[in-house]
Amino acid sequence: MFCSFVFCCLCFCLLADAVKAESVSAKEGDSITLNSSLTKIQKDDIITWMFGDTKIAYIVDPGIFSTYDDVLDGRFKGRLKLDPQTGSLTITNTRNTHSGEYKVFIKGTKETTYIFNVTVYADPKSPQHLILLVSAAAVGFLLLIAAVGIFCIYRKRRKTGKTDQEGQARNEDITYADPTFLKRKAQQSEVKVEEEVVYAGVVTKR
Repeated sequence: MFCSFVFCCLCFCLLADAVKAESVSAKEGDSITLNSSLTKIQKDDIITWMFGDTKIAYIVDPGIFSTYDDVLDGRFKGRLKLDPQTGSLTITNTRNTHSGEYKVFIKGTKETTYIFNVTVYADPKSPQHLILLVSAAAVGFLLLIAAVGIFCIYRKRRKTGKTDQEGQARNEDITYADPTFLKRKAQQSEVKVEEEVVYAGVVTKR
C-alpha cells in the first residue's frame, strides 16, 4: 500500500515537472514571445509548436526549422518568428484572433510540454476599438429615441382616451336631464290650463 502511494506521488511530480502552464496577455499590435525555456537546442532535439490542434512551427536539430503561417485562414501570415537557437516562438503584430492556447512539445533527453494561455485585448486607441465605441453609442442613442417616441405615443393615446371618456360622460348627463326638463314643462302647461278655466254662474228657477 505504501509503495503504491510513493509510486503515485513520483508520477505526479514527474507529470507536474513535464507539463507547465503560463498565462500571457498583450494588446493588439504588440509582439508576444513564448519562451521554450531552453538556452540552446541540442542535437536530436525536436521542438513542435501547436495552436490548439494545429501545428504552426517546428525545429529538428539546430538550424533545421520551419513555420506554418498559412494555416487557419492565414491568421499567422508573416507573423511567426522562430528562434533557431532556443526554439522560442514570437508572434508579431498580434490580433484578437491570436488569442488561445499554445503548446510546445520538447523531445530530447526528456520530454517536456509547456502550455501558454494567450489573451490579446483591443487597444483603446486603435481605430477598430473607436469604431466599436461609436457604433455602441449610436445604437444606444437610437434606443433612447425609440423609447421617447413610444412614451409620447402612449401618453397621447392615454390623453385621447381620457377625453373620449369625458365626452361620453357629458352626453350621458344631457340624456338624463332631457326627460326631467320635459316633465317639468308638461306640468307647467297643465297648471296654465287649470288657470284658464272660467266658472259660470248657475241660475235656478223656482
